[in-house]
Amino acid sequence: MDLELKNKVALVTGAGRGVGRGICLRLAAEGAKVVVNDLHDRRAERVAVEIREAGGTALPVAANICDLAQVRAMVVQAAETLGPIDILVNNAGIPGTLPGEEAPKGGWEDFHTTDPASWNRMIDLNIYGTMNCTHSVLPGMVERRWGKVISVMSEAGRLGEAKLAAYSAAKAGMLGFSKAVAREVGKHCINVNVVALGAVDSKEMPFEQLEPHVQERMGKLFKSYPIGKGLQRLSRASDVADAIAFLASDRAQYITGQVLGLSGGFAMPG
Repeated sequence: MDLELKNKVALVTGAGRGVGRGICLRLAAEGAKVVVNDLHDRRAERVAVEIREAGGTALPVAANICDLAQVRAMVVQAAETLGPIDILVNNAGIPGTLPGEEAPKGGWEDFHTTDPASWNRMIDLNIYGTMNCTHSVLPGMVERRWGKVISVMSEAGRLGEAKLAAYSAAKAGMLGFSKAVAREVGKHCINVNVVALGAVDSKEMPFEQLEPHVQERMGKLFKSYPIGKGLQRLSRASDVADAIAFLASDRAQYITGQVLGLSGGFAMPG
């Protein structure tokens, strides 16, 4: 199926590895010109090289999306090099560290014992990062009366995850924000949607090739994912990338303000 994304310009945040990398490769394979954003320039450049070697077009941009000025500059650079942004994928969601910084504290800890300072980074990246990028690209989309904004959240944002309270809150905020913006910009033919992820297997190794202790741990995880149990695998970057490519196309023209669960049935909200 031709998704008709040829020459569309897509900006993907947090794109230097894992799910972000997979999204970039999939959009590029559909003919989109991809702005590969990452906090680290080397990671962004590696993915851009992969795209170019496969015959695609890519622009690597190292920028901290928590900094609105850096986001504005990235959008201007993209427009001058590839053209205005048609598709925004808000994928960045796990706080990274800049050279010389200490790794952020927090995560997998009871909320009442967390350091309040650890909340800021999670909220800044998932809420303000998403808002910064969306605010920077929407005016052009409104002017052209075409655009797709897709944000990547976690099922923790819909169900809540023990020991990840700040993360769950941040991801839930992405969903509420996206629904509100979808109501605002639908009249301009702009679609705003969200995909919700469960556990993602970044290495994508066949189950039978895993170490026995890893097979045991993965087997327990599979039981939480109806499809995962049947397939003996967790979701992969390619699963996420395929869904996002669809939502980025006009095949999904009449879908907006929705959240698509990509967790093998782990979450089935009514």
